Amino acid sequence: MDPADAGAPAPAPAAPSAYQSVVYSEDSRSAIEAGERAPFVELVESFFKFFYNVPELIRIVGLYGMIFIIFAETGLMVGFFLPGDSLLVTAGLFAAKGDLNIVLLVPCLIIAAICGNSTGYWIGSRAGKALYSRPNSFLFRREHLLRTHEFYERHGGKTIILAQFMPIVRTFAPVVAGAAQMSYRRFITFNVVGAVIWITSMTLTGYYLGRFIPNIESRIHIVIAIVIFLSLLPGIIGYLKSKLAEKR
Repeated sequence: MDPADAGAPAPAPAAPSAYQSVVYSEDSRSAIEAGERAPFVELVESFFKFFYNVPELIRIVGLYGMIFIIFAETGLMVGFFLPGDSLLVTAGLFAAKGDLNIVLLVPCLIIAAICGNSTGYWIGSRAGKALYSRPNSFLFRREHLLRTHEFYERHGGKTIILAQFMPIVRTFAPVVAGAAQMSYRRFITFNVVGAVIWITSMTLTGYYLGRFIPNIESRIHIVIAIVIFLSLLPGIIGYLKSKLAEKR
């Protein structure tokens, strides 16, 4: 080094170019946005993990929580994502072990389903056709309502019974019936029949599986997976039929 340069001040760092400034600002903005989204994403993931870990869900919420879940899934349009069939079968398994009272469980959940369906009917009758133009949101999808309406057009009043065994459709079927101005006397008949058959068949399936198959609780996730698949099967078949019909 030249001795003359030893005492000279260090050169100032070069100013970033316009391109670098843009890159840095975009990276900073992305990092900030990612930091803002991360807690929300984690919250949503935790929320769904909680509800879809059905055995743990039942242990935490108990009978009263299950009553609310069945009511919300059948009566509140935002409840379409809640576990229904898997919850009932698993509750039956818990009852077989003695953790729940099957004699109390079944009628309580039947009443919850009937009240939920009636609430959905009331929402549909009050809102009417305006529901079909409601914008999508985090917990509402208009396409679910439209598909249920198409199902109702094909099957009429018995939709209320059939829908009990079809996830998502069972949430929107009472709403569609109310919006279509089905008489409440006719609706309540289908409602009661459907609720009794759905709740009784699902819970007793789990109950008798638990009574007659040893250690089935160790394979409870397999049981839940089979129940979910069977619940979705009618919708899958209907979708495939519609696609085949379009091709023809």
